[in-house]
Amino acid sequence: MSVTFPLGFRASGVASGIKESGALDLAVVASETARLYSAAGTFTKNLAAAAPVLLSKLHLESTAGYVSAILLSSGNANAATGKKGDADALSSASTLAGFLGAKPTEVLVASTGLIGIPLPIQRLIGGIPNVVESLGSDQENGLIAAKALMTTDTFPKVATFEIRGVRFGGIAKGAAMISPNMATMLAVVTTDSIASPETLSTVLGKAVDESFNRITIDGCTSTNDSVFVMASGKSGIELSVDELQLGITMICKDLAGQIVFDAEGATKVIFVDVTGAKNEADALRVARKIAESSLVKCSFFGKDPYWGRVLSEVGSSGVDLDISKVSIAYGDEVVYQNLEELAFDKGYVENVMQDHEIHLVVDLGAGTSDATIITADLTPAYIAENMRTS
Repeated sequence: MSVTFPLGFRASGVASGIKESGALDLAVVASETARLYSAAGTFTKNLAAAAPVLLSKLHLESTAGYVSAILLSSGNANAATGKKGDADALSSASTLAGFLGAKPTEVLVASTGLIGIPLPIQRLIGGIPNVVESLGSDQENGLIAAKALMTTDTFPKVATFEIRGVRFGGIAKGAAMISPNMATMLAVVTTDSIASPETLSTVLGKAVDESFNRITIDGCTSTNDSVFVMASGKSGIELSVDELQLGITMICKDLAGQIVFDAEGATKVIFVDVTGAKNEADALRVARKIAESSLVKCSFFGKDPYWGRVLSEVGSSGVDLDISKVSIAYGDEVVYQNLEELAFDKGYVENVMQDHEIHLVVDLGAGTSDATIITADLTPAYIAENMRTS
C-alpha cells in the first residue's frame, strides 16, 4: 500500500507518451468525487524553479490549502520552458479539473525529467482521460502511481505508517540530482487524519527538514523538488500535533532513505554521523560538507578508509572548532584522534568498508549536538548515467 492506504484517496498511473519508451509517465492522486481536502506543500528553493512548482504554489495560496487532486508527470521537467511552459502547466491542471469536476485551482501539478525541453503537452493531456478512468483505492492503484513517477529509479518508492487507527501513506521518486533544499524530487504524502492546512504546513516543513533535507547524492538541487501532503479526515480522528508530526515524518524518512538506497550507480549508503558539535547547525554543516565531497565518496567506492579526506572536509567546513579535538571512526573503530592516526583494528575496518550501509562517525569535541546526513558513494556508473543529457 502507499498513498491509497489512508481512507478517502484514489490513485493511478498510465503511459501517455511523454516517455518515448512507452513506460508509465502520468499519475494522479485524488480525493473521492472531487471533494476538497486540506493540503500543504514544500518546494525547491532553486531560483530556476519549474513551471509546475510555481503553479502549485499559486494554487495552494489561492485555495487557502484545499485541493482535490495532484497531477504528476515524469520524463519531462517542464523547467526553463518560458511562458509556454507556464501555459502547459495550467492547461494540464485545467484539463484534469474538468474530468474530475473540480476547479483548476484545486489541482496541483508536478513534473520530473529533462530540463529545457518543451513538454509534449498534447500527449500529456491525451493521457488524462485514461488516468482518471483508472483511478482506484486499492493497493495496486497506489503502486502504479509510484511507478509512473520513475525516471532513472530502479524501483517504485512507497511507504505506509499507522498511529491510533489513523493511516499515512506516501510515494516518491528520485535517484540523482539530489541535494534537496526543502524537499525531494517528487513526493506525495497522504493521511486520513483530520488536520487543517495550517497544521499540515507546519508539520510537513519540520518533517522535510528531518528527512529529505538530510540526504544528498550529488549535491545538486533540482528545479522541480516538490513534496505534497493531503489529509482526507476520513478516519474521523484528529491526532495531536505530535502524533501527526510522527506519522508524516516517518513516511518522509522512509521515502528519503529509499532514494539514497536507489542512488544512480551507487554501491553503498553512507551515514555521516557528526557528534559533539556546539549546535545542530554546526553538526549539519560539517556532515553535509563531508557527504558532498567527491573525494570522500570515491574513497567509499574504493573501500578505502582514507580518513585524511574526511579531516580535510571538517577543517574546510567553515565551522569554528578546535581541530585537535576531532576524532574520526568507521563504524565503532576510531582511526584518528588528537591530530594523528591511531593504531586500529584494520581487519574490522576493512569489513566495515565492505558493507552496503556504512556509518562514518566524526566527533567534533565541541559540545553535545549531533546530526546525520545520508549519502551514497560515487561510482563510474554514476558518471556513465550523467555524462549526457539525463
